[in-house]
Amino acid sequence: MKLALSTNWNSRRLKDKGGEAIVDEALELGFDALELGFSLQQEQVPGIKKRLGEMPVESVHAFSPVPLSAPYGHPELHVLASHSADERALARALLLKCIRFAGSMGARRVVLHAGRVGFGTLFRRRSSDSFRAFVKDGKLDLKDAKYVKLLEKSRTLRKARGEKVMPLFRAELDSLSPELEKEGVELALENLPYYEAFPDEDQMEAIAKDYPRVRAWFDTGHARVRASFGWSPSEAEVLKRQLPYLAGCHLNDVKDFTDDHFAVGCGKVDFAALSALADDKYSHVAEPGSSVTKEALAAGVKKIRELWK
Repeated sequence: MKLALSTNWNSRRLKDKGGEAIVDEALELGFDALELGFSLQQEQVPGIKKRLGEMPVESVHAFSPVPLSAPYGHPELHVLASHSADERALARALLLKCIRFAGSMGARRVVLHAGRVGFGTLFRRRSSDSFRAFVKDGKLDLKDAKYVKLLEKSRTLRKARGEKVMPLFRAELDSLSPELEKEGVELALENLPYYEAFPDEDQMEAIAKDYPRVRAWFDTGHARVRASFGWSPSEAEVLKRQLPYLAGCHLNDVKDFTDDHFAVGCGKVDFAALSALADDKYSHVAEPGSSVTKEALAAGVKKIRELWK
């Protein structure tokens, strides 16, 4: 199985050493390719490009490299799934550059955080204090009557806002499709760890049916967060549904409800239950947080190769 490393893990740490240092660390750890992450600096690109013969680029995470207009890298500098025409235009311009960049680097896929449907809700990934009252023995009581009522109310709001975003988002995909075709690149929409994330599982399926170059991207940590809060079915159920239109995956683990991007094997994700991902037609990208040690990352690589061999 070909395994890529997200440069989000080391690009900040190696910002003064150039792209060659990023490649050297990936080779040292036994990776086969790179995903160029949204923290990659413009000045690191030439060094990586020089080493493409040794370390190819499998995917690019929008928006990479960090746009010159941005103070820092972030996957949601601007979002394509927005009610604001100006916001969509800014996101489209950055994404077009990213698609062309991916083509120039030989990448097969561009991973995108599409956005959120945008309504006021308690269901915020980083605002987990709202849920502590429902947590018993380290688990969220998904059957608690108050929690169920809160979730049902949010589902109603989310569906209404999502239906308004969908036609706007489809129009953006219509405009981007010729460029995706020209560059031979797929646009992969990542499952995000927010209740308001767009698209949700139903919307993703509808989009994939109509846009052959727009696929799903399965982040194992994000899927665990979503399932833990009851926002979606289990990771294995969601994956089974998305396999026919899946582009690839980010491999990372989750220790609590909201803290993802640990190395594989350091948390609660059941990677054995996700073994269908091992198929070579999918992109496999380890995406640990920048604080993960080389030792933990190497152990995670070994574990996933053994589980999915």
